[in-house]
Amino acid sequence: MKKYIFMTLTVVLLGLTACTEDAFDRINKDNEHPSPEAVPAVLQLTDAIMSTGFSTVSGDFAFYLSSLNEQEIGMGNNQLMFAEMRNSSEWAASTTFNNVWNSIYGNLQNIRQMQSKIENEVPGNVGQSDILGMAQVLEAVNFGILTDMFGDIPYSEAVQGQGNLQPKLDAQKDVYTGVLATLDKAISNLEKGKSMTNAGNQDIAYKGVASKWLAAAHALKARYLLHKLAVEPNVLSEVATAVQQAIDNGFEGFTVTGFNGSTCDNPWSAYVFSRQYTAPSKTVADLMKATNDPRLDYYLNALGESYTPGDETIAKTVDDARVMQYQPTWYLFGSQPVHIMSKAELYFIQAEVQLRSNIDATSAYQKAVEASVTEILTWFGDEATVPAAATTAKAYAMSLGTPTLQKLFEQKYVAQALDEQVETYNDLRRLKAMGEEYVILTNPRNTQSGINRYPERLPYGNSAVIGNPDVKEAYGDGSYIYSEKTWINGGK
Repeated sequence: MKKYIFMTLTVVLLGLTACTEDAFDRINKDNEHPSPEAVPAVLQLTDAIMSTGFSTVSGDFAFYLSSLNEQEIGMGNNQLMFAEMRNSSEWAASTTFNNVWNSIYGNLQNIRQMQSKIENEVPGNVGQSDILGMAQVLEAVNFGILTDMFGDIPYSEAVQGQGNLQPKLDAQKDVYTGVLATLDKAISNLEKGKSMTNAGNQDIAYKGVASKWLAAAHALKARYLLHKLAVEPNVLSEVATAVQQAIDNGFEGFTVTGFNGSTCDNPWSAYVFSRQYTAPSKTVADLMKATNDPRLDYYLNALGESYTPGDETIAKTVDDARVMQYQPTWYLFGSQPVHIMSKAELYFIQAEVQLRSNIDATSAYQKAVEASVTEILTWFGDEATVPAAATTAKAYAMSLGTPTLQKLFEQKYVAQALDEQVETYNDLRRLKAMGEEYVILTNPRNTQSGINRYPERLPYGNSAVIGNPDVKEAYGDGSYIYSEKTWINGGK
C-alpha cells in the first residue's frame, strides 16, 4: 500500500512541477515588448531615421566639430571648452565619442534587421522594396559617416550581435566600395518600389513617398563619390551624373522633421538649452559681414556678438541657462529640422564639379545659396513673409557675382555652420589633401609647441578599444588622430 501511495504522490508532484514550469514560462514572457524578429520592418523605420538625424548627424560629432571647424566656439568651462582649447586629453580620448560610436552601431543593427526581414521574406515584410531601399539608404549614411570620422572601421563583420563580438577593421577604401554599392542597391529597390506606400506615417523624413527616397539616394551617391576626389581625380563625371539624377528625381533635401520646440526639440536646440556650450565664431561672422549676408542676425547671439576662435576667456565663460545670451540665435528656435543632406549641399556639389570642369556654375551656385538663405529666413518669419524670404535670398545670391572655388567654399562653409558640421570637416580635410585652402582657420591652438593639434580623424569609441583587439591596437594611446590621415584624405 505504501508503494502505491508513494507512486501517486510522485505523479502529483511531477504534475505540479510541470505546471509550475509552465506558469513561470508564462510569467517570464514579455508580452509588452515582442522580440525584434516579430516586429515588422516598417515599425523600425521611424527609430532608424530619428537616430540617424539626432545622433549620427547632429549629436556629438556636430557639437565637437563645430569647434574644430570654427563654425561655433566651444565654451562653458567644460567639455567644449577643452575642445576649443584643443586639449589632447579631450580630443584623443576614446571616451569622447564612445556614446555616438555605440549609438551608430546600434542603429545599424536595427537597420540590418529591417533588411533581413524583407530579403528573407519574413511574413508581414514580403515584397516591400520601398522599405528595403530606405533601410539601405540609412545604412549607407551611417557607415559613410562612421568611416569619414574614424577611417578604418568594423564593416564587413560588423553588426552581427553575438555572432561576432570582435569584428575586424576594414580599410576605408573597402568601406567606401561597400557604401556606394549599398546606395546602388537602394536605388534599384526604390526604383521598383517608388510607387509603394508601405512606410506610411512611420517615415518621418518623406511621409512614405518612396520616390523622394530615390532622389536622396542619388544625392548621397554624389556626396560619397565626391569625397574620393583627392584620391580618385577622375570621379567628377560620376558625381555629375549622380547629381543630375537626384535633381531629375526632385531632390529637395533629406531632413528629419517633427520637432516642435517645446516637448520635442531639435538636437542642436536641446543641446544649447541644456548645456549652453557654444557661441558664434568670428570666422563665420566675418564671412557673413563681408557679403552683407541676411543670415547674420540669426547667427549672432542676443548680445549681437561673435568671438575669436581659441579665446580662453569666452571658452571658460559659463552662460546663464535662464538667459542663454551667448548661444547663437538660430539654435533657440527649437523646431527646425535636422539636415541629413540639404538641398544646398547638392547644388554646392554640382557647382564644384562644374567649376572644376570649366563649366559655368552660376546657376548651381545661386541655387545652393538661395536654398540655405530661404530656409533660415523662413524659420524666423511667418507665412506672410515666406515670399519675401525667397526674394531676399535670390537677391543675395545674385549679389555674390560669378562663383569661384573660393566663393563657393566660403558660402558652403557658412551654410553648413547650422548643422552640417560633419560635411564641413570632410571638405576641409579633402581640400587640404588636394593642396587647396579656401577657409582659413585661425585658432592658434591648432598647433602647440610646433605639434599639430588639429585631428586628422576622430578616436575610436571606448567600448571597441576595450573589447576589440584590432581596434585597441589601432587606437594605441590615441595620438594617431593627429598624424594618420584617412584614405580619402591622402592617407593609407
